[in-house]
Amino acid sequence: MSLKSIITKIPTVQKEFNIFTSYIENSTECPADSSPASGKIGAIKDNIATKDFPTTCASDILKTYSSPFDATVVSLLKGSGAVIIGKTNLDEFGMGSLGLHTTFGPVRNPLNKDWCVGGSSSGSAAAVSCGIADFALGTDTGGSVRLPSAYSAIYGFKPSYGRISRWGVIAFAQSLDTVGIFANNIDTISGIFRILDQHDPRDPTSLSVETRESIKDQSVKFKDRSKLKIGIPKEFVQSDLAPEIKESFMLYIETLLEKDYEIYPISLPSIKDSLSVYYTLAPAEAASNLSRYDGIRYGKRNSTKPDIVNANFFTESRSYFGQEVKNRIILGNYNLCSDGYKNNFIKAQQLRVQMINQFDKIFRFKNILTNNKPDHDIDILLCPTNLSPPPPINSITHAPKSNPLHEYMNDIFTIPMSLAGLPAISVPFSKGKPYGIQITTQYGNDEALLKFVKETVL
Repeated sequence: MSLKSIITKIPTVQKEFNIFTSYIENSTECPADSSPASGKIGAIKDNIATKDFPTTCASDILKTYSSPFDATVVSLLKGSGAVIIGKTNLDEFGMGSLGLHTTFGPVRNPLNKDWCVGGSSSGSAAAVSCGIADFALGTDTGGSVRLPSAYSAIYGFKPSYGRISRWGVIAFAQSLDTVGIFANNIDTISGIFRILDQHDPRDPTSLSVETRESIKDQSVKFKDRSKLKIGIPKEFVQSDLAPEIKESFMLYIETLLEKDYEIYPISLPSIKDSLSVYYTLAPAEAASNLSRYDGIRYGKRNSTKPDIVNANFFTESRSYFGQEVKNRIILGNYNLCSDGYKNNFIKAQQLRVQMINQFDKIFRFKNILTNNKPDHDIDILLCPTNLSPPPPINSITHAPKSNPLHEYMNDIFTIPMSLAGLPAISVPFSKGKPYGIQITTQYGNDEALLKFVKETVL
């Protein structure tokens, strides 16, 4: 499809699925050349800074903000010949797993307009799923690329933490935030990853050149085994897993066995704590990051009312935050207060380290960052991406009282990999089915993971 025809089609797609917060309205055709992403049509999640489009985070507090610069990932894509057609809708500031917490209204699932598409990178997933974009960028803090890719039956890749630059990405929880990639096929995922996988001196969490060289050396060793050993964590065998997801997952395992892969049950006991750890640490980081939105440094200011109400600063300006963001700020500040810090935050950090150590013992290769020595011989981990099919939008928006724990449970399979910083990809079970397989490997071995997916997924 030509760029001109895509631009013509965007308003119709936007009306149907509410994918974009802003989009291109006219452009000349880009001549084909030898650039790595030449001719590729991309969309960017609207918490990633762009000069050509507003950067709103789907929040009223940033609704009029335009960035004076492009994020590193956007600059790299433009330099590689990609055409960016717009910014995509999301859960406000990346906080949500359904695509409903947004000032622009819910994103609708291209597989079924009545379904949630998942979040927080909801618009990016929908842009690829409906075919308006070849690829899209999202951010993944606890599953925000993998869950919507499963709900919309496409590929969603979260690289190892630090491999893709976060410079120009508006922070939710900086120890977890990772730029991820959506596409309809693994070759496009791999191609976009090669463009973005570069050290960025402006991002203090970007892996150094030396560390990247060590990762390359380990990736070469990964090839010395013709059939990788696969582990399935017992803790991910959930009794409330939807029957259709369980059936499809078992079919995939049977396919691997037919190809002579060895599959072993393994145990990661710390996984049981992952939701509690995540919802202690991530809101605490969010509360700190969002304190800058006071209407003076960043964000819209309510100039008609006083800045101080009942001894609280910037109350009126911060009323522009949505309810889910407010909830997480309250939770985060509680976890950072004196008693909460000692009893919750510090303990959560310790449990996170314990979880990383347990992952390191399972894999065949050591973790480049921790240097923990492995105790087992596993190359790849498998589990479902989502616990159940996507819920109907009306079942959430029209519910008299929605329990936030139900939404938080959506990330039960994805959060452990985020806490450990591991590369993980959600792969569609079959065309048009709203559930995925999550495939994971040791930190840094992203190329080996993508190669395994290409070799094993039909």
